[in-house]
Amino acid sequence: MGRRVRYDGAAKTSDDAVLAGWRAEGRLIPFCPEVEGGLPVPRPPAEIEGGAGGAAVLAGTARILTPEGADVTAHFLEGARRCLAVARSAGVRIAILKEGSPSCGSLRVHDGTFSGRSVPGAGVTAALLAAEGVEVFGEDRIADAVRALSR
Repeated sequence: MGRRVRYDGAAKTSDDAVLAGWRAEGRLIPFCPEVEGGLPVPRPPAEIEGGAGGAAVLAGTARILTPEGADVTAHFLEGARRCLAVARSAGVRIAILKEGSPSCGSLRVHDGTFSGRSVPGAGVTAALLAAEGVEVFGEDRIADAVRALSR
């Protein structure tokens, strides 16, 4: 959405026409779970240990760590809970999230080695939203989100 909230202080702006239209209609709620969970911008990168995925973090069987080993799990969990609260209060049915993120990845997350490799799985926020009935899509699956909204 053009906000500079990535761990490195950059923005990942989408130029998708559908997304731009939804934004113009006021249908989007830009939200960064990592920032809302208390992490600064910029911040160290973080990955789910062992590439276990967000469901494992929610279950308490995996943590989210920085390359130096700092445990930032609590921030990710808080951000996911805040995102769910906003989604519920706004009646959100679908979420378009940033793929690959330990918060927002919907189909893949990094493998926990900080090597750039990814594995199938969802981030913490994506897993929580999906478990609570919100359909989650990565930014490269907006056509699928449009179909979901038409149902």
